[in-house]
Amino acid sequence: MRSRDGNRSLTRTIFLLILLNSFVLLEAKEFLISYRYVIKDATLYNEELYISNSMQKCLGKPQKSLTLTSYKNNDLKETIEKNSQEFIDFIHKLGLSVEHKEKTTNHINRSTTILTLKTTCFKVDFNDNFARIAPLK
Repeated sequence: MRSRDGNRSLTRTIFLLILLNSFVLLEAKEFLISYRYVIKDATLYNEELYISNSMQKCLGKPQKSLTLTSYKNNDLKETIEKNSQEFIDFIHKLGLSVEHKEKTTNHINRSTTILTLKTTCFKVDFNDNFARIAPLK
């Protein structure tokens, strides 16, 4: 392929830049996800899910992945909200830290249980109808 002025290297450079940009767009994105679930006196008190884009490249190898229906949407938070029970079951299998406190005063029992998924890097690959989410370890 030759440009009008006969400069092949410029045309080749532009082609390579377009090709590299298309590979970058196809690459999976990385997100940091943390989750906290608080139960007080056998009642759900608070549930928090934090999702943010990873600012740095996460190190590690992808583990067993979860596939969620994305409804042609590349918004991870919305995808997780629409498939919340599947995602919660998945992160429970990853391993949550559990903190439990119990106190009895005048025959009244008070308890607090906190389940926490520490901030974990996930590799997310969006396709037409689904998102594949895999934790990095």
